Amino acid sequence: MRVIEFAKRLKALRTEFGATQKQLADALQTTQRRISYLESGKIEPDLCLLWQIADFFDVSIDYLIGRLEI
Repeated sequence: MRVIEFAKRLKALRTEFGATQKQLADALQTTQRRISYLESGKIEPDLCLLWQIADFFDVSIDYLIGRLEI
């Protein structure tokens, strides 16, 4: 996975949506720290979380990992 591309896209989507890291974490039933680490590229999402993020923002997993442009 292209971790840096994913991190940038996650942060951009969250910001565009107008949500804080805490609000996104609550919606995805995870922690704010995990969202922070995902956005900084320190960790990669597991497949389950990747699906949840894609569904939440109504984008494809391919877009999230940098394989497609919108």
